[in-house]
Amino acid sequence: MNLSIYQVDAFTSELFTGNPAAVVPLEEWLPDELMQNIAAENNLSETAFFVKEGNSYRLRWFTPTIEVDLCGHATLATAHVLFSEPGYSKDEIVFRTRSGLLTVGKKNGRLLMNFPADHMEKAEAPDVLFQALGIPKTDEVYKSDDYMVVLNSEEEVAALNPDIKMLSEVEARGVIVTAPGDKVDFVSRFFAPQSGVDEDPVTGSAHTKSTPYWSKKLGKEELKARQISKRGGDLICTMKGDRVEISGSAVTYLKGEITVG
Repeated sequence: MNLSIYQVDAFTSELFTGNPAAVVPLEEWLPDELMQNIAAENNLSETAFFVKEGNSYRLRWFTPTIEVDLCGHATLATAHVLFSEPGYSKDEIVFRTRSGLLTVGKKNGRLLMNFPADHMEKAEAPDVLFQALGIPKTDEVYKSDDYMVVLNSEEEVAALNPDIKMLSEVEARGVIVTAPGDKVDFVSRFFAPQSGVDEDPVTGSAHTKSTPYWSKKLGKEELKARQISKRGGDLICTMKGDRVEISGSAVTYLKGEITVG
């Protein structure tokens, strides 16, 4: 069986930056084990699979080790593929996912995603979290399925060199570390060794958690964000009630074919 595959750099307009995701269009679902094996073989932070369902698409995301409930950059990459390839002429795409309905539209040359907001609760983190990050203990820590640690400056976030093995012992999907930005409203990095991704270059889903915090903190509905990983990526995040709009660009790196079975 031959399947089309795309690799897209998301949250960037320049190749070799942003966050790469694989996108595999399907006529019908493959066995979960096969999709997980494909994601592991791709060895990217996310591989997205989608199947058309009526006027919408069912969308699923896999890291190299697990299926996840939400992934922003692979959603952006999937929408980019649909908008870029022949056969899709509408201005908005509706995805059905494990996190509910997600929509992606086009505005001013960017893709605009609409996700449910995740309002994190203040939490007491285990000591291993601070030890792994190599930072003093702070009470500015929040939790949902991720931990979020708030630092004082972009410089502190950029300087992090976490112990990934130790960080994998923290019970969470991953760890967001964020701070006010020097040239943007806020910056962040995202570490998820628990999910098979040591450091994710740009994480849309993490911004459904950090945006509500910074929107309230800064008293702004629209915020400019940058994830300051080695590849880096830029996002515009807007609070819309209990939803977060995240806009960004994407660029296709490759189109190919994989042979399975």
